Amino acid sequence: MLAFICFFTSFAGIIYQLIDEMHLNQNSVLTGLPLGLAFGFLELFLFPKSGKMFRQWSFTKLLLFKTVLYTAIIYFISIALTIIAGLIEGHKWNELPAQLLSIERIVLIVYTLVIYSVLLFFLQINNLLGEGVLWKFISGRYHRPREEERIFMFLDMQSSTAIAEKLGHIRFYTLLNQIFHEISQPVLQTKAQIYQYVGDEVVLTWKIADGLRNSNCLRAFFMFRENLVANSDYYFKNFGVRPSFKAGLHFGKVVSAQIGDLKKEIVYNGDVLNTTSRIQNECNKYQRDCLVSGMLVNRLSMAHDLELERLGFVPLRGKEKEVEIFSVSKINTDDYGETILNDMDRQRIEKMVNSTKA
Repeated sequence: MLAFICFFTSFAGIIYQLIDEMHLNQNSVLTGLPLGLAFGFLELFLFPKSGKMFRQWSFTKLLLFKTVLYTAIIYFISIALTIIAGLIEGHKWNELPAQLLSIERIVLIVYTLVIYSVLLFFLQINNLLGEGVLWKFISGRYHRPREEERIFMFLDMQSSTAIAEKLGHIRFYTLLNQIFHEISQPVLQTKAQIYQYVGDEVVLTWKIADGLRNSNCLRAFFMFRENLVANSDYYFKNFGVRPSFKAGLHFGKVVSAQIGDLKKEIVYNGDVLNTTSRIQNECNKYQRDCLVSGMLVNRLSMAHDLELERLGFVPLRGKEKEVEIFSVSKINTDDYGETILNDMDRQRIEKMVNSTKA
């Protein structure tokens, strides 16, 4: 995305120079490229990192803030580039103020703001639809149904009903909204796509190659869980809970298609989604927080810090054939090399000990 932004701003600089000067040289790219880098750094890295602060702002407040910020950035970068170019071309210092306050300078700033507005609109629509979905609509990739293999993960909040009763509907969905922001970076880093939000459940999907590479489909869950653990004190202080999630993963063939008229959407249909949902439902039964089908395990090259436990072939609701299921856990060690157990592991061990005593 950063490369696209830099290309777009550089191309916009070329168009401006052709219209304004009727010729082309390196100055257009030298102006557009740093502006694109500044914009991309802010929109893709700085603002998402500072999400908790900006999520509390209204759209109007955020728009005004960004307008002032980008105007200042555009002006100072253009000033710096003009001074450098002027000195290289042999202009004297006393000749530069006239260029910096000229009508051409103001027109350039307004033009650049318009270009930034187009980029912001594109990024907002891209965020609204989901990473990469806008381009799929534009390219018409799913205009006709097509069959493809994909990996799916169903993520569901533990004890969501009890938490919702405790907090009430308004505070519960405020909690959910903040929790779902924790998954943004894992999704981006593992090249996942957020397919759906269904109440307190999130459905992620990967292209086969992206999901298998470096066990991305599994790493997304453990990265998300690490974010929740790191911010558990914040959630406990503000909502009185320490949220946790359970996950089920499977892969298979689906039919992908664009549907709808008044509201268009790209949907996936296939038995793989039902099976993935059923696998996730088994988490409570086996006291595990991440279950994976044997079919998917056979395709994965497991990372050294992930551990598999075979649970065998189990019957799933609505399925005639039993499905092989594995539990996946992350092996963490402290500075002394001792294994750090997560909550579900600890509860499972306590139950085993108690049953042995009985």
